Amino acid sequence: MMSEMLSVKDLFPEGQIRFIAGPCAVESDQQIDTTAKFLSQSGVRILRGGAFKPRTSPESFQGLGEEGLKLIRRAADRNNMLVVTEVMDEENLELVGEYTDIFQIGSRNCQNFSLLRKVGKSEKPVLIKRGFGNTIEEFFQASRYISMGGNEQIIMVERGIRTFEDSTRFTLDVSAIPVLKEKVKYPIVVDPSHPAGKREYVPSLSYAAVGAGADGLMIEVHPEPEKALSDARQQIDFNTFAEIYRKALNIREAMN
Repeated sequence: MMSEMLSVKDLFPEGQIRFIAGPCAVESDQQIDTTAKFLSQSGVRILRGGAFKPRTSPESFQGLGEEGLKLIRRAADRNNMLVVTEVMDEENLELVGEYTDIFQIGSRNCQNFSLLRKVGKSEKPVLIKRGFGNTIEEFFQASRYISMGGNEQIIMVERGIRTFEDSTRFTLDVSAIPVLKEKVKYPIVVDPSHPAGKREYVPSLSYAAVGAGADGLMIEVHPEPEKALSDARQQIDFNTFAEIYRKALNIREAMN
């Protein structure tokens, strides 16, 4: 069931590591429900999945739209999970709000100030991803557009920035974690999937993030990654996620 009053502090207790996981995009009822069932049994509380997919190429899979929202909501309810999914613009804010527990502001919208002001007036938590061309200060200022609207339920996500390095899809800025922790009181979550670009790098980036003090990991997980309709190369299977989950908890326990 959807919750109208979620506390980000409760979702991300201090000193612990929490997970947000699910496929890049909702593709079918079976795909999202199978994933939700596995993640829920693993201990993951927040299910991610895109219904509206902003793709570089207009010919790429663009998501299922409202049908995708219905599918992820149903899968989450069946498995006692919360939903986070991306809101693309002001036009679909109300629609997405009917199905999601947490609004996601994607990297491309990190400085869409009009949209940030709108979600700042919402009572729902907002997960905002750092723009791949944004400095840490610009990312911080983007969060202020939300908080100045009265919404302090914010989750900030480091997801890699664009640099001259092309060995990976983006460059994970691990240094952003301690810097942001000095600036804000919000949970700092790391998305290792997008900077990796290749699934074999996701575990190492995950462990580095936990070691640097991240409060959570946001990972793309798919029952059959090689068949995924979007970002297939960077999505991991269930077995890989289970290993990351176990080792990440061990790293955090050792740190504590």
